[in-house]
Amino acid sequence: QVQLVESGGGLVQAGGSLRLSCAASGRTFSSYAMYWFRQAPGKEREFVAAISWRGTGIYYADSVKGRFTISRDGAKNTVYLQMNSLKSEDTAVYYCAASSGPVRTSGYQDKDWGQGTQVTVSS
Repeated sequence: QVQLVESGGGLVQAGGSLRLSCAASGRTFSSYAMYWFRQAPGKEREFVAAISWRGTGIYYADSVKGRFTISRDGAKNTVYLQMNSLKSEDTAVYYCAASSGPVRTSGYQDKDWGQGTQVTVSS
């Protein structure tokens, strides 16, 4: 199991940018696929982005493709989500997640989760 702590959320105007960070603890961080999900009020948690343990496989939801960038820093045990050109519909609680093995963009039970960080985009 890996412990995850997100940071970097906040209030931003539409068109602005934020960078989320997720610090992971555990000696096997490098072997975990890492994810960002989000959940807006009244909606189900949805996949946003994922990066494989090697960093060579990167996946995005269509709604964020071209605007968001996921990356990882093995030396810092941290995964990032750079969010540009933010829209009001990006408003949600953003969760970091981790899973061993290959990337699986669906499913919740097979992942470890952080506590989430709120992102609010004002129009």
